[in-house]
Amino acid sequence: MKIQGPDFAGKILENIHKVIVGREETVRLLLTSLLADGHVLLEDVPGTGKTKLAKTLAKSLHADFARIQFTPDLLPSDITGLNIFDRQRGEFVLKKGPVFTNILLADEINRATPRTQAGLLECMEERQVTIDGTAYVPGEPFFVIATQNPVETAGTFPLPEAQLDRFMMKLSMGLPTREEELAILSRYMEKEPLAELSGVLTLTELQQARQEVLRVFVHRTVQEYMVDIVSATRGEESILMGVSPRGSLALLRCVKAYAWLEGRSFVIPDDVKAVAVPVLAHRLLMDFTRDGSRESIAFIRKILEQTKVPTEDFRS
Repeated sequence: MKIQGPDFAGKILENIHKVIVGREETVRLLLTSLLADGHVLLEDVPGTGKTKLAKTLAKSLHADFARIQFTPDLLPSDITGLNIFDRQRGEFVLKKGPVFTNILLADEINRATPRTQAGLLECMEERQVTIDGTAYVPGEPFFVIATQNPVETAGTFPLPEAQLDRFMMKLSMGLPTREEELAILSRYMEKEPLAELSGVLTLTELQQARQEVLRVFVHRTVQEYMVDIVSATRGEESILMGVSPRGSLALLRCVKAYAWLEGRSFVIPDDVKAVAVPVLAHRLLMDFTRDGSRESIAFIRKILEQTKVPTEDFRS
């Protein structure tokens, strides 16, 4: 039976909201990146539910889950694994690292050295791990959710542009409203919802959903609309580096996934507007500013306001 986007989104969202209060748009964008076969960088202050969200998503999909706490003394082999000599067998045996999973939480990724951060690059981009010259598949599917604290900078190593470009989206949980925080207190008064959570979909269904996403149609005029948005990030004096072609492809994959989750077999300009900021803003290298992240978001929003929106029939 062919799975439908709204059914997929509804089941996952309902299950996640048993643990996470609110944040529906953030969760929807997280699912968009997952369906588009990308990775997500969650940037927020501690205590907003980033780790809990990753664990809840893994449980909802019956997926294997692993967590890496990034620290300055973490080594690349602590991520990928290494070959250890087994005396009884008289040979080297692979001790797999945490990347051999389905959903990987890279907690506080900016606390590790650039060399260790780069240890994730091959896994994220090539979907393989090379250990002593031999390539291994980390997991299928393989989805990285990395977190970082935007406030505390002591003892951190900023993610290089090459690493940031590997993340399909950069999202933020944000702080809850007064009503949401009251709901959190009530929900966690006598139980731990995550411990009681069960799965609602399987990894096979996720793979089927990804195949459906690939079939979503993108009209030529919508493609031109996306290219116009991306092109506008290049050549500005305040932008040292605009969005790369990898960013254009990420935008294409995300708009298809977002449209599918909305129940459509074709993309409309509103899908582009919905995902443009989280997909494109973190890929910009701004001129020296006090808050490059906010400046990048404002810049993408300005481009969306100024770019002409197509009005054709986008179904064929």
